[in-house]
Amino acid sequence: MNSLHLAYAAIGTLSVLLALFSNRTRTLPLSEPLLALLLGVALGPVFLDLFSPSAATRDSLLLEGTRLLLAASVMTAALRFPVSSLRPLIPQFLLLLCVVMPLAAAVTGASALLLGLPLALAAVVGTCLCPTDPVLAASVVTGGPAERDLPGRIRRLLTGESGANDGLALPLVGVAVAVALPLTGPGDTVVRLVWEVLGGVALGVLTGAVAGRAMEAATRERELEEGPSLLFTLLVAVAVLGAARLVGVGGVLAVFSAGLAYNWSVRRGERGPQQNIDEAVNRYLALPVFVLLGAVLPWREWIGFGPAALAFVLAVLLLRRLPLIMLARRPLGLRPRGSAFLGWFGPMGVSALFYAAHAAHQGVHDPRLFAAVSLAVTASVVAHGVTSSPFRSLYARYAGTPATGY
Repeated sequence: MNSLHLAYAAIGTLSVLLALFSNRTRTLPLSEPLLALLLGVALGPVFLDLFSPSAATRDSLLLEGTRLLLAASVMTAALRFPVSSLRPLIPQFLLLLCVVMPLAAAVTGASALLLGLPLALAAVVGTCLCPTDPVLAASVVTGGPAERDLPGRIRRLLTGESGANDGLALPLVGVAVAVALPLTGPGDTVVRLVWEVLGGVALGVLTGAVAGRAMEAATRERELEEGPSLLFTLLVAVAVLGAARLVGVGGVLAVFSAGLAYNWSVRRGERGPQQNIDEAVNRYLALPVFVLLGAVLPWREWIGFGPAALAFVLAVLLLRRLPLIMLARRPLGLRPRGSAFLGWFGPMGVSALFYAAHAAHQGVHDPRLFAAVSLAVTASVVAHGVTSSPFRSLYARYAGTPATGY
């Protein structure tokens, strides 16, 4: 317990310091997740050896910790923009979710073969890494500098994609896990995955709409105080997540659907207070996950991959998303500059860790799964954390008027 208490103190201290200098950190090439990752590495067995959870504890903490964090993050993503401003982008979202994401899974899975993984395990790695992480993406599209420097279209595309594909990646991961562990027939797998997706959407839409109407009624009758109103949607997210788990549907997808339904059901005046927690969720609640990741990085397995580890990282960072978005820039309604920015900033993070832990929970116990996924996530945290601020400033410098440019 002493090591756990030490982790509490370290995470709390880092969070306080980052909060005190929150404006300045927006302009530095060091993101909060990257600093948390470095803190975890320092506390872990490679350096101070003060916090080193076992593999079983690691998987349990990552599974439930990332599940809760993703639920909070996709809820805030669903509330970031009015639904009416997202509706014109539905064809672009469908392209990103139904074409770009599966292709990203295939490219990443092929890249994982460089590590010497068997085909089925490489497919699991590819599907775990295919979704764009909403927590890391939020650091790119939220805050004053992002609102000033980036066009609304890019911010909306990245927000909607990262919120939706974390839940919709579940069928891809489920199929890959079923191939790696053929314990049931394909028909059973398909039926289960269809139920998890459609049931999650239905549960989310229903509960989100009911919560929105309840919020309006409570506000109209002055039954809701300001403090609870700020946390209302997070409480809805937790309730939907728990209900989804009880009925066996996709929890993250259900929460995102609930957020969109809530967003649609309430007036802007009722939606606004919940948006105030957006920054807090994505900048500070994510820190414990990245400290844990830094403390449990599988250095020995990485070294065992040899030079192929570097080839894998470069392939994933450069080929997983960037060429696909560049090729689809016209259907996405983007100029080359905008497609390059959107293509580069499709980070891998909490969602990838969640699906890796989910796959392990389903029975994929090969340690190379976590080694490969954590390697890509670490590379993404470093690469996108270092480049987010300078690339955003560079985009604004050459894009002309940010509010209208693409």
